[in-house]
Amino acid sequence: MGQVRVRIVGSGDAFGSGGRFQTCIAIRAPNDLFLVDCGASSLIALRQQQIEPRDVSKILITHLHGDHFGGLPFFLLDAQLVSKRTAPLTLAGPPGLEERLMEAMEIFFPGSSKVDPNFEVRFIELKPRTPTAIDEIEVTAFPAAHFSGSPSYSLRVAVEDKVFVYSGDTQWTDTLIEASDDADLFLCESYVFDKEVPLHNSYRNIMQNRARLTCKRILLTHMSEDVLERADKVELPMAEDGLQLTL
Repeated sequence: MGQVRVRIVGSGDAFGSGGRFQTCIAIRAPNDLFLVDCGASSLIALRQQQIEPRDVSKILITHLHGDHFGGLPFFLLDAQLVSKRTAPLTLAGPPGLEERLMEAMEIFFPGSSKVDPNFEVRFIELKPRTPTAIDEIEVTAFPAAHFSGSPSYSLRVAVEDKVFVYSGDTQWTDTLIEASDDADLFLCESYVFDKEVPLHNSYRNIMQNRARLTCKRILLTHMSEDVLERADKVELPMAEDGLQLTL
């Protein structure tokens, strides 16, 4: 088994708090490169960090909000017009991903959804608690407590002999304990510090449940100014754009 490397391409929230790019995580295995989420600013972030979009084999989406999937129209247009992609691209996510993506493309670039690209685009619908094999990885979606007009998920990804888990956006739910069980890395939303905000997680809730989490490492992400301004009070490691980790 080879090394699995995780790069936090974007660690920001929907509003660019702290000047951070929106959610995008690149995972590189010996023979693969794929993304988890692709927020609206992701193509910019990928290019800034010298990650070639053409090398990405698949993109896994947690939920259908713009700061998590809104970069897909730009990614697809770049693949067709700039990167000159020929290899297939797999897009996996919750029910409604294909329809919402086509709608977004028509809003941003009218007519773009009707153009047949020079590469195959494969859509895979992830079902809750159902391990799904995609090429050499296995993805399991867990229900998240977050409204997006379609089911929202936390994603557990097994690649090589490692397990990466991303909470997606969700208020605290014990499903996070199940999803991140014994994971090598749990990337967890910490949107606010100690407030109770509907549909989002807080640092306080994470710390109150920290002893119940069995993951080997935890990394906080998707932080608003409420958390960033109190970074000196945060005891857990916090993600930064461009941060690289080896599982």
